[in-house]
Parts: sequence; structure tokens; C-alpha cells
Amino acid sequence: MEVLILLAVLFAALFIVIPLIERSKMRISNKDAAKWAKWIWPLMGILLIAQLLRMMFS
Repeated sequence: MEVLILLAVLFAALFIVIPLIERSKMRISNKDAAKWAKWIWPLMGILLIAQLLRMMFS
């Protein structure tokens, strides 16, 4: 039952947040998006290694 409540809250949040983001005047240039994108995979790798170490030592 708690999972259904959690899913309902998440979907409700999506239905509220997505229209707000679409109406927002803030736009990201391709240059800025590329700058952020080059950091995503290394950070994900560091996160995965940190989680692996946390699971091994706990």
C-alpha cells in the first residue's frame, strides 16, 4: 500500500513540475548543456564506486 501511495505522489509531482518547467523562461544554451554533460558519466562512475565500497564495508 505504501508503494502505491509513493507512486501516486511521484506522478502527481510530475504533473505539477513538468508544466512549470515548460513555462519557465530559463533556457540552457547548447554550450552550457555540453559543459554539464561531460561531467555526468565521471560523476556516475564515482557514485557507483562509492556505493560499492559502502556495501563492501558495511
